[in-house]
Amino acid sequence: MSNAAGIVLAGGRSTRMRTPKAALEWGGSTLLRRTTDTLARAVRGPIAVVRAPGQPLPTLGRGVEVYDDPREGLGPLQGLAVGLAEVGERAETAFVSSVDLPFLHVAFVRRVLAAFAELTAVDDVDVVLPHAHGHLQPLAAGYRTSLAPVVDRLVAERQLRPAYLFAVCRVRRLDAAALLADAALAAADPELTSLLNVNTPEDYRAARALHGR
Repeated sequence: MSNAAGIVLAGGRSTRMRTPKAALEWGGSTLLRRTTDTLARAVRGPIAVVRAPGQPLPTLGRGVEVYDDPREGLGPLQGLAVGLAEVGERAETAFVSSVDLPFLHVAFVRRVLAAFAELTAVDDVDVVLPHAHGHLQPLAAGYRTSLAPVVDRLVAERQLRPAYLFAVCRVRRLDAAALLADAALAAADPELTSLLNVNTPEDYRAARALHGR
């Protein structure tokens, strides 16, 4: 089990969902509770939730920390900067997740974070970035907490897309084959459903149907 932290970006308002994603029902609980519980099983470090200013949250597990975004509407980099800064003195790395990954698996989190330890000082990296299902996955990725001031500077400069961060730091991409080379992940989540998110009511209904199979 990694000594890393877990950070969940709670997302705030969504123009395409009638209910805030964090509060969507999942398995008798909520998506946010499900995500924080998954991270708590995967890491030894702190679990932090970054929310929009004043955003109400559903009930969380014991010890989960909640931090406010100072400015709403600046996208995930703003939340990333807050989360990395808040846990940085207690963990060198963090798995950062959006709140809308209902199938996120402990084995996936551990596989991503383990990639930091696989590298030597010569080819060390700042970000472990999954690349699967045809997309980069910056909100299901591992980050050095020392990146906090870099991310904060990019936000101040209004360079708000994750691509701007990846352009100025060392990134290791993990494609599906590299992810599934881990035996535990291959057994637990061979289709990498950990990366299936819910952006629309249709996505949510489809995920619930899949969950009920």
